[in-house]
Amino acid sequence: MLGISLDSQERNRRFAEQTGARFPLLSDTEKKVAKAYGVLSFTHLFANRVTFVIDKGGMIRHIDEGSAALDPANAQQACSL
Repeated sequence: MLGISLDSQERNRRFAEQTGARFPLLSDTEKKVAKAYGVLSFTHLFANRVTFVIDKGGMIRHIDEGSAALDPANAQQACSL
């Protein structure tokens, strides 16, 4: 599992400390990943919250958007399939 954010490495580090996140948080400050996955907002100021479950072959197997992306339960269930 990893997280990708438009925030800087420093902001991601602080976020991880505050929330106790124990997974890598990558900085997409150039917005390349957000654009590639179609999650960049209309204004290009932020990325929408989306969880993708991607298998070892690179296929997207599950997507949660919006508030569903905040709860890892659906993604965890998708991973167990």
